[in-house]
This record gives sequence, C-alpha cells and structure tokens, in this order.
Amino acid sequence: MEVYITMDLVDFVGTVILITASGALAPGPLFFATISHGSRFGAKSGFLFSISHTIVEAAIVLLLALGLLSVANEPVVRLVVGVAGGGMLLFFGSKQVYDSVSSSFEERFAKPMNRRNLVFLGISLTGLNPFFLVWWLTAGAQLILLALEFGSMLGVLLMYVFHVWMDFVWLTSVAYFSEKGRSVIGLRPYRILLMVFGAFLIYFGFSFIVGSVGL
Repeated sequence: MEVYITMDLVDFVGTVILITASGALAPGPLFFATISHGSRFGAKSGFLFSISHTIVEAAIVLLLALGLLSVANEPVVRLVVGVAGGGMLLFFGSKQVYDSVSSSFEERFAKPMNRRNLVFLGISLTGLNPFFLVWWLTAGAQLILLALEFGSMLGVLLMYVFHVWMDFVWLTSVAYFSEKGRSVIGLRPYRILLMVFGAFLIYFGFSFIVGSVGL
C-alpha cells in the first residue's frame, strides 16, 4: 500500500513538472523583460519578477480551484485583457527601443533599480497577458482538476508548490546569465540587444490586440 501511494505521488509530481514546463519555459513578454532588466540588475530582477508573477498566478489558481473564474471565458473579459495588455506592451516595448537609441542611454543604464517598479511591471506583464490566462484555462485547468482528484485543496497546494519553483529558477537564472552576457558583449551590442527585445515586446503587443479583437 505504501509503494502504491509513493508511485501515485511520483506520477503526480512528474505530470505537474512536465505540464508546467510547457508554459514556464515558453518565451513571452515576461521572459524578454527579464532578459532586458536582468542584464542591468542581475538575478535580483528575475527573482522580483518571479514574486510578482507568483502573486497573480496564485490568485488565478485559487479562483480556478474554487470554480470562481468562469467569467474569464467571457468574450468581453478577453477583449479587455487583450487590448489593455497589448497597449501596455506597445508602450513598454516602444520605450525600450527609444531608450536603447537615446543619447542618454548610459545615464539611464546607470540608474539604480526601483524594486517597486519591477514588481509592478511583473504583475502587469503577467496579469495582462491573455496567453497566460488561456494557458491556465486549458492546460493549467487540467492540472488543477488532477490536483483536486489527488488531494482536494491540499493537492492544489502541492501542485502549486511543484509548479511555482520552476518559474523562480527559470526567471532568476535568465536574469543572472543576462547580466553575465552583457559584461561579455559590451555596451554597444547591448543597445542592439535591447532594441531587438523591445521589438519583440511590440510584436507581442500587436498580437494581443489583434487576437482579442479578432482581426
């Protein structure tokens, strides 16, 4: 009987980790923002982004587990999230491109980290990302159902613990190696890198808006 329970737990944890990887490791707005800010502020920025991501994600998981997030499937909700998230990404991406070509780039680059701004940015990039919401309403919802069957709300808590650690490890590592990479490539190539990542954010912004209005 003890072996059966242990195998059940191993299978459950393995399933959570594999499904989590499909979302956590996929490049998205938060990933590119982590690279951009990580190259300036190092692993701390990735850790702060992980905290802000967790704040939003934990609320969504709880609401889904309690069956209180059915409103997220409403077209008007997806429209608002898509347009708001897309607009925010267009602004952030455009600002990043502008900063990268600005004559005061080095001065901006030398500014100290504002932790509150990074946490707010991480919350925005997570909560206003329609792809993130869709993932939790599909693949993530299956994880929650599996967790409820495995151990009710305790199973959901266990699922989330084995899910969220990957976000912390991934984003913190990305930020850490971004800082190391910047010190290797130098400031001028870093300008170009920021411009490219800003363009990616602009692309995501347009994609969010187009997808939400059905163009």
